[in-house]
This record gives sequence, structure tokens and C-alpha cells, in this order.
Amino acid sequence: MAKLATGGFEVVGLGGSWHGVTGSVSSVSFASDRRGYGPGMPGTFVLPEPNAYRCPVKHCRDACDRTCMKVGLDLYDAQSSGSRAAIIAEPVISAGGVIVPPAGYFEALRHEARKRGMLVIFDEAQTAFGRLGHWFAASHLKVTPDLLTVSKTLGGGIPLAGVITSDAIEATCHARGFAFYTSHVSDPLPATVGLAVLETIRQEDLLTRSREMGDYLAASLRALQQRHEEIGDVRGMGLLRGIELVKDRETREPHHALGALTTQRCLELGLSMNIRRRPERGSVWRIAPPLTVLRSDIDLAMTIFDQALTEMKSVVARRPKGADVQARELPPAIDGGRFGQTQAM
Repeated sequence: MAKLATGGFEVVGLGGSWHGVTGSVSSVSFASDRRGYGPGMPGTFVLPEPNAYRCPVKHCRDACDRTCMKVGLDLYDAQSSGSRAAIIAEPVISAGGVIVPPAGYFEALRHEARKRGMLVIFDEAQTAFGRLGHWFAASHLKVTPDLLTVSKTLGGGIPLAGVITSDAIEATCHARGFAFYTSHVSDPLPATVGLAVLETIRQEDLLTRSREMGDYLAASLRALQQRHEEIGDVRGMGLLRGIELVKDRETREPHHALGALTTQRCLELGLSMNIRRRPERGSVWRIAPPLTVLRSDIDLAMTIFDQALTEMKSVVARRPKGADVQARELPPAIDGGRFGQTQAM
């Protein structure tokens, strides 16, 4: 739609972003290794992500001043053919390490897009409908994108997605021949599910619950950070939080081995954890519990996480320098997984 509305074809994404696996969006998804699949879509570019903890342009430390945006756009301008279409971004860069851009970042990004005649696309597949404690990250940020994509929470487990845009962009696209068809366009089943999800969020005030439980989760993680030097950073919004593991808080060298082992041990003890491990983006757990999560669920998860991290630190400390930790070195699960049913985080 952005390409049709603007007449351009160049699309810029943020480093660490994840937008999907189909042709166009996989070309501007930079959170995972794409080697082996051949060239991406022509006209795709990347901006260094605003990661204040692990600055991609080695300029900032703990306070992003948007130098990454300036450097990235300067490089893009030098390479652009002039056929510009859009900049696409997640309001919180999730798969890239739960990166929350600094205040004013998206206002500045929209301003830069406008200067270049480009549209702004917000991918809110993960952030819309309560994950951050708001209906949309865009409304919380007070930045209106030209196009906004939603899915995940909207379907409550049913495949359901949508694109929200202005009347003017919609009219322009249809005037230029836009057509979108799938086998399930206008399918009443997922549409009914989506309406029920939205009504449930409203009736049960899950936006407020997300903010309150998100604050409680963040405080619990910071308490763990006080006990474990290997937790270098705790960040995020609402019920989307990231924990970055390091070997040393000063050098911030990622602790990939400890992250992998602790993730495995958590699962043995009944807690499903999702970790992202990339050399240039650290070793980061992404925690996103249900909007209906209870304090007792969070307390249980933190108990398991604390135990697993403590045990695996001792395992890593015993291994010879440079050696890989083998699965046989891990202690057995206690009482066959004493916490019972897996709690997903």
C-alpha cells in the first residue's frame, strides 16, 4: 500500500526488527540470520536501532541522542535512487532485544520521513491491544503513523490481522488498482473472535491490568538484578520486558552460554522462557506473559528464574575456560519439574 500510494519502492526498516517471513517484510526484518535465502527485495535499507544499552554506532551509552538515526539516514540518502516509499518500525523492537526507543524518537522519525516524501508504517503486531498497557503504542506515543498493522492479540490465538490507514491513503490505493485477496478475507469466524477479544479487553479493563502487572514484573526483575551481577539491563514497557545477560556490567560482553543454559533449566523446572542470542545484540530474554497474568504467576516465575540462574552460574563457573557446557553437566529437574504446569513468559 505504501508503494502504491507514494509511487516509490524503497523501504527502510530498523535494525533488530522483525516483521515476518514473506518476501517483502522479510527483506526489512533484521532480527535473525537471513543468509542462504538469496537477495532480499530490491530497495530495502536499514537504520541502526536506537539501543542505548548497546549502541550500534558506538556513540551513546545508556542515553540515546538519535545519532543512530542521523547516521542511518545519511547513509540511506547516499544510496537512495530517489524512489522512496516508507519507513517501517515496531514501536518497541521486540525480537531485537526489547528495545524501547527514547522519548521523541518517533516524532523525529516521522519528520524525517515527511522530508523525504515517505510514509511511516507502525508494525503493532506485538504491541497493540494492551501489551504495553494501551490500545496502541501509537496513541501512547502521540505519533500517528500513515499505516498501522495489527495481529496476534487481536485474534486471541486465531490467525487474524488488519491494516489501519487514513481515508485518503485508502482512496489513493484503490484508485491505483489496489486489490488484496486471501482465502479467508471477510471470514466471519475470526472476525467474531476479534470482536470478542476487544470486548473482553474493555470489559475486564485489561489495559489497566497490563500496566499494573507490568510495573510489578519490572520491579521483580530489578530485584533479581540486584542479586545477580550477570543481569546487565532490565527494560521494556507494560507486559513486554527484556533482561540482558552480560559477563561484566562494565564491558557488557554478552553471556550467551549462561543464557542458553538458564533457558533450558527454566523449562525443566516448569517455566518457558524466550531468549534472543546474537553477537551484536546481546543475550536477551523476552518476557511477555498473558494480559490476565496474576501476581502469583509472576512470583512463581521469578522463583524458578532465580533458581535456574543461580544453578547455571555455578555450572558455567566450573567448566574449563573456553569449553562448551554439555547437557550432562546440568543438575536433574527437581521432583520431575516440581512447579507443575509450565508457566509461559
